[in-house]
Amino acid sequence: MGSAVTWNLPNVLTVARLVCVPILAWLLALDESWARDTAAIVFVAAAVTDFFDGAIARRRGITSRFGALVDPIADKALIAVALLGLSIVGELPWWITVVILGREIGVTIVRFAVVRHGVIPASRGGKVKTVLQIVAIFLYLAIPPEVVADAWSAIAAAVMVAAVVMTVITGIDYLRRAYAISRSASREC
Repeated sequence: MGSAVTWNLPNVLTVARLVCVPILAWLLALDESWARDTAAIVFVAAAVTDFFDGAIARRRGITSRFGALVDPIADKALIAVALLGLSIVGELPWWITVVILGREIGVTIVRFAVVRHGVIPASRGGKVKTVLQIVAIFLYLAIPPEVVADAWSAIAAAVMVAAVVMTVITGIDYLRRAYAISRSASREC
């Protein structure tokens, strides 16, 4: 009998990203500067695996049910743990975490609701949203040298606001596209 998981490079990278999630949570729970710096490195390393697993899978034409299921879970878990951790320690306003995670949960529910009618591919805006979220979270996680701390904080806040705006815009766009697919499917019935 074969394994339920196809162990190819993209899936290994996805699993590595998923393994980073509890490590990131643990590092954020520690009140130590070395842990915070390490959390920033773990977060960026995990985020980079998302780019590489997708690029390798597309280039080599590798797809698997495991990857299709676990990749988005790993992505959302990584972002969720980072946002929740930053909000818990009081460095990121809770409303930002709620908006971003609310959008992700809502889009996931809608994705499952319309999947029988069609798959909604990721948009360019969605990719920009993800990059902005990753950059913003990294800026919040990384501890800057004292001389640039104020400027660093202002840049982090500006990138996070841009990420929130793109999160809302792409969420609305996703709902619009899901509605169009559902409407089209109901006309065909």
